[in-house]
Amino acid sequence: MIRPYALSDKQDLINILRLNTPAYFAPEEEEEFVDYIDNKREDYFVIEEAGRIVGAGGLNYFDNNTWARISWDLVHPDFQGQGIGKELTLFRIGEIKNKGTIRLIQVRTSQVVYLFYQRLGFELEKTEKDYWAPGFDLYQLKMEMNKAE
Repeated sequence: MIRPYALSDKQDLINILRLNTPAYFAPEEEEEFVDYIDNKREDYFVIEEAGRIVGAGGLNYFDNNTWARISWDLVHPDFQGQGIGKELTLFRIGEIKNKGTIRLIQVRTSQVVYLFYQRLGFELEKTEKDYWAPGFDLYQLKMEMNKAE
């Protein structure tokens, strides 16, 4: 079940982030994540299975809702490879389509998972070495909405 984030989810999400560190996130990114969910999230969703949070991901909107960014995707390591990330990403693309004004979706990730987004139709736009932290490069991808339909 995918539902909106609730404040009571915060510690579970921090725990999932920690379980994904250092494989997918640098330790110093935890502080950025907490700041994001406390102060910068706009739409953030969690996915539950049997009452347990197994993943989460957000959306942020820019330039009068003409483009959006997929933000802070997390999947519990015990549930990776089971389609949860794909389900959550496709759900958010659907949310974007429902807004009707967004023409571009961007995702900023690392070299570790950028291929996941490419398989979903995102195109690599740029890279930057050691952007997130040493050893975690920026891979910025985009999807034009007319191509997603």
